[in-house]
Amino acid sequence: MRAISDFGFRISDFRTPRRLSLAVCLVFLLAAHSFAQNLDNLAGQIDNGSSEQKRSALFELRNRQTAEASRAALPALRDADEAVRATAAFAVIYLPPAEAFAALAPNLADPSELVRRETAYALGRVADRNAVGQLIETYRKDKSTEVKNACVQALGAIGDASALDFLIQILQQKPRSADDFGRRSAARAIGRIAQLAQIGKSAAVTPESFLPEKYKLDTLEKYRDLTAESPAFQQAAPVLIDVLQSPKESADTRREAAFALGALGAAAAAPVLQTNAASTDYYLAEICREALKKISSAANPE
Repeated sequence: MRAISDFGFRISDFRTPRRLSLAVCLVFLLAAHSFAQNLDNLAGQIDNGSSEQKRSALFELRNRQTAEASRAALPALRDADEAVRATAAFAVIYLPPAEAFAALAPNLADPSELVRRETAYALGRVADRNAVGQLIETYRKDKSTEVKNACVQALGAIGDASALDFLIQILQQKPRSADDFGRRSAARAIGRIAQLAQIGKSAAVTPESFLPEKYKLDTLEKYRDLTAESPAFQQAAPVLIDVLQSPKESADTRREAAFALGALGAAAAAPVLQTNAASTDYYLAEICREALKKISSAANPE
């Protein structure tokens, strides 16, 4: 009978449950040993390899999506090569959130714009609320538009309401074409924070889809009017309404403002959303229809 592994085991060896259990345990032990050896090899590559070898090792560690693999990537955050440091940011995100934040936060002050940007994005993935203050501080001090935008997007990904005042301040500034992406990101971040408070998830697609309403799972969730519960959410609603109504805002920013108003469940936004539900911008129109459904849900709790 043909062997089923390199060790020459045969099916006939596993006729009893006990023997089969022993064989399974042996396979797992061998796999674990191989995994540990491979981690050691990757760690050695990070310590002694070329920049390309280090980055290749970091990609493999990231793809494992385990705390153990992320821990092996930690030394690369302090590598001499900025490309290695930038790659390492996403390789360590599977550590416990507090540990990942402590490892990543110093790189928000890295000399390299690339490293600072990737670090901000990575902190968004980690979603430790302790990062909110440092992301806001980095936004205010950093001269790079790309780093600033990454900080704003990270705040939305974290989803903590303590960032709302700061995000509102961004939208209260006069719109300029140079700031379009940052303003869009701020409006979207407010929407993600509100959505997390509503349905427990900050990830969002705007519009959710162009499918019939019965297939829009996020839209059909039960919403409440957050503006009646929190001063920060209450302050956000009129600012977002102004953004949605302003012809000086980019189309993307207006769309994200409409999404955010729906995520807030803001009853005061219903008239302007109703008007824009007939927009020739069919993305905006669909987002407004979804927002109105959420507001209707908030106005009619079961």
